[in-house]
Amino acid sequence: MEKICWDNSQYVDSDVVIIGIPDESQSHSMREGTSKAPDQIRIASNLMDSYTRNEKKSLGLPVNGISKHVCDYGNIARNEIPQTFEKIFSDSKIPISIGGDHSMSSQIIRQLSHKSNRTSLVYFDAHPDFVTSTKNYYGSVFGDVLDCIEPKTSIQIGIRTPEQEELDNLQENQIHVITPFEIAEKGISKISQQVLDILGDDVYVSFDMDCIDPSYAPGVSVPVPMGLSSVDTMYLLKKIADRGILGMDLVEVCPPYDINNRTSHLASRMIGEVISSIK
Repeated sequence: MEKICWDNSQYVDSDVVIIGIPDESQSHSMREGTSKAPDQIRIASNLMDSYTRNEKKSLGLPVNGISKHVCDYGNIARNEIPQTFEKIFSDSKIPISIGGDHSMSSQIIRQLSHKSNRTSLVYFDAHPDFVTSTKNYYGSVFGDVLDCIEPKTSIQIGIRTPEQEELDNLQENQIHVITPFEIAEKGISKISQQVLDILGDDVYVSFDMDCIDPSYAPGVSVPVPMGLSSVDTMYLLKKIADRGILGMDLVEVCPPYDINNRTSHLASRMIGEVISSIK
C-alpha cells in the first residue's frame, strides 16, 4: 500500500495521523466503490502531488508549506475505530480519516466525545444526514451523534437536497445551515467569518465530497448539482483549520465513477492544504 505523500513521519513523532477506513457497509447509494477511496487517494497523491527530478522526490506543496509531521497509519477496519481513535485522541494527535461511506464519522465523533462533550461539528455535505427515523447508516450520521456534540455551536455547510424529516430536525434543534446560494449571495469572506463566530473551542470537521459541485468532484457516491467550488471549499477549510481542529474526516469519494482521478486528486490536495493550515 502506498502512503500519502504529505511527509510520512513515524507515529510517535507525528502531529497529524492519516487513517484509511475502506468500508461502505452502511451506504445505501446506487454508486458502489467508496471503499476504494483511501488507497486511490494515496495513489493520486503520489502520482499528481509529487515529482521526481534528478532521481529525487519533490512535493507540490501548499503555498505556505507543511510544517507538521504527518504519519500515514494505514487502513483499519470499521470495528477497529474505537480503539484506534481512543489511542490517537489520547496521544493528542489530530486524525484525518479517509472513507469509506459517511457512517464511519459517527463512530469517530462518538469516540471524540469521550475527550470533549462540547464538540462543535462542522458538517460539509450536500445532504443534512439528519434522518432520525432510521439509525446507523450514511443518511443518519448527524442525528446519530446529536448527543455527542454541542448543537448551538455546530453548523452544516453546502446543504441543498434535504428531506422534509431532515428540515424538521434542523429547525427543531436550531442547527445553523449555510447553503451554496448563501455563499454566492454574501461571498466566501463574510461566510467564513460567520462560521468562525458560531464555533466553540473544540471543533471537528466531517467532509462529504458531494458538498463540492460535481463539475469539480464528479467521483462521489451521490452527486448533486449546484455545490461549492473547490476554491471556496478550501478557503473555508483553511480558515477553520487555522482556528484549530481536533480532527477531520473526508468521505464518499467513489473512484469507479471518477474522471481521470480528478476527485481523488482534489481530496489529496484538500488534505495537504488542511495540514498546512493547522496551528
